[in-house]
Amino acid sequence: MAERRRMGYSVNREIMDEGEVDEVAEKSDSKTSLSERVKKSMRCSGSRLKSCLLGSVPLASWLPRYPIRENALGDLISGISVGIMHLPQGMAYALLASVPPVFGLYSSFYPVLIYFIFGTSKHISVGTYAVMSVMIGGVAERLAPDSKFMDWNNVTNSSINIAARDEERVRVVAAVTFMSGLFQILLGLVQFGFVVTYLSEPLVRGYTTAAAIHVIVSQLKYTFGISPERHTGPLSLIYTVLEVCYLIPKTNIGTLVVSIVTTLGLIIAKELNAYFSKKLPVPIPVELLGIIIATVVSWQVNLEGKYGVDVVGEIPSGLQPPVLPDASLFTQVIGDAFALSVVGYGIAISLGRIFALKYGYTVNSNQELIALGLSNSIGGIFQCFAISCSMSRTMVQESTGGKTQVAGALSAIVILIVTLWIGTLFEDLPKAVLASIIYVNLHGMMKQFMDIPALWRKNKVDCLIWVVTFILTVLFNPDMGLAAAIGFSMLTVIFRTQLPKYSLLGQVPYTDIYKPLEDYNQVRQVPGILIFRSSATLYFANAEMYQNALGEKSGIDIIKILSAKKKLEAKRKRHEQKNAKKAKKADKKNAVDMEGEPEREEQKDIAIIEMDAEPDPSLPRAMVLDLTPVNFLDTVAVKTLCSIRKDYGEIGIEVVLAGCQTGVVENLQTGGFFNGKVTKSCLFSTIHDAVLHCQSSRTQSLDQEIKATNF
Repeated sequence: MAERRRMGYSVNREIMDEGEVDEVAEKSDSKTSLSERVKKSMRCSGSRLKSCLLGSVPLASWLPRYPIRENALGDLISGISVGIMHLPQGMAYALLASVPPVFGLYSSFYPVLIYFIFGTSKHISVGTYAVMSVMIGGVAERLAPDSKFMDWNNVTNSSINIAARDEERVRVVAAVTFMSGLFQILLGLVQFGFVVTYLSEPLVRGYTTAAAIHVIVSQLKYTFGISPERHTGPLSLIYTVLEVCYLIPKTNIGTLVVSIVTTLGLIIAKELNAYFSKKLPVPIPVELLGIIIATVVSWQVNLEGKYGVDVVGEIPSGLQPPVLPDASLFTQVIGDAFALSVVGYGIAISLGRIFALKYGYTVNSNQELIALGLSNSIGGIFQCFAISCSMSRTMVQESTGGKTQVAGALSAIVILIVTLWIGTLFEDLPKAVLASIIYVNLHGMMKQFMDIPALWRKNKVDCLIWVVTFILTVLFNPDMGLAAAIGFSMLTVIFRTQLPKYSLLGQVPYTDIYKPLEDYNQVRQVPGILIFRSSATLYFANAEMYQNALGEKSGIDIIKILSAKKKLEAKRKRHEQKNAKKAKKADKKNAVDMEGEPEREEQKDIAIIEMDAEPDPSLPRAMVLDLTPVNFLDTVAVKTLCSIRKDYGEIGIEVVLAGCQTGVVENLQTGGFFNGKVTKSCLFSTIHDAVLHCQSSRTQSLDQEIKATNF
């Protein structure tokens, strides 16, 4: 094996503290005030106005330069393929949202066109999404339950007024969708796109997996042809599963057979599709073929009439006129709307960034918020339900040659054609078929259970976040589960800052590199100098632990030493007072023969006290606090550093700080760390500067002691 070539470097400079570095580097003191920043942001010019308009409406910047020859064919094939997928998924996810299937078609049309105009991702396919749909369905069934629309024909029989119930649920869904869109627009305008950073990948994957369980449970009634009661609140999923188990003896056999046959057929067809994917120019539209075949069979056999199989029913042709959402519902859905806005944005931006990185362009997170917000708010006016991004449709859009959102616009046109002229042909489609389509489409989310062993090997905290998020979402429903999961994720961050690794550093021989003593065998502690580092930032939550860890690692019980020093000082004062009294008595008596003995006694006592007060030679002469990992200091942290410097200084240990970032130095300055006695001369840019300073200070003090002794 060839020896690695080593390259060296040599630096010859003076030891520099923070003040000297500021002077040499000419630190700028000019800061832009808040008023100036506001004025600058309000200034308007022609170029800035143009940039703002193009940024707000991205379509205007890329469509005039659209390369027809390179992209048109790919976008056309992709748009038709995705549009065909929109049809069965839109109808199926409408069942999850607890609204008639035709509203799933509306939700695959209006929002897609709005995103085409305002979105910045070239590849994602927005539209109906299972997780969002089940969250919306929970809101609709909570505010418009079946029990609210019971028609009592006689004492023993009752039926549900389905038309009135569906009308009310559409109103609820439109209101929550409109509100979620407003939240997204507001967050985008205040540049709050970074909110997605609080949704870590383990959290999102654990959440979507749990939401998929909710989706599956919600569709069991269509699979077995039963009618369980709607449960809301914590543990509602558990109650629903128990009731489904109780109702299984009442299963409609015809519905169950349709579900089993459809599910098996879709699985086999999708596997064949995947196996021959490299040989096929475009994927076979398995779901579309499935609903066509199922509709024809249902119509020919009369599954509804002969076997009681529940079918989609009337699908009105044409589009709905715009209607403003019912404002009286806003207060009842505000929490659900915010949860929908965060989840929908988090899923869309995560997928958008994946494809942006793959194809070398950028996705504007704040503009994405606005685009999704407009899609949902305008969609709410047209009775759509909240949308996000679908992984399965996005993969098809990309794999079939889609290069831009023109493919999305073309898919919306396909849905428009279906809605206007073809939709009525699917009135005999069994709902069990739509439930089977949902099951098969969730297989990707079910594979996310394999994240658990992988995360356990890589990062146990991330694994814990995944598992806890899954459990909380399953138990508390998607909306409450998301809030609880985010809270738990934030707690893990806080706990990790409260439980950092504290280390004493030593020097790698003949270098200016310092590493933890416990991690390296050849690292040596600098004689007489203690170097201490914490792996986390320093703030109120861990300031006291920082101080305690410093004492434990250094082996210096500062409280005990200071207490002993105070006792010695008190003892010295008592002896001085005692000797002063004796001196007064001696002066009064003028007894010459009595003067020698008290004087000898006084000198003996003082000598004993001075011997006790001498510093312990085992203590270090200097201490370097490495603040490299610290990115900010609050007032509690600044007071802690002041206390450390004062306490250790009283027992003869010089305390200096190293590796302070500019923001940390400013925190020290505004927090009152510096005064007439403490200046920036105790701050150093590197640990090595601080160590050399302490060594030179020690040498100077030893020289002074030697000179004083010789004198």
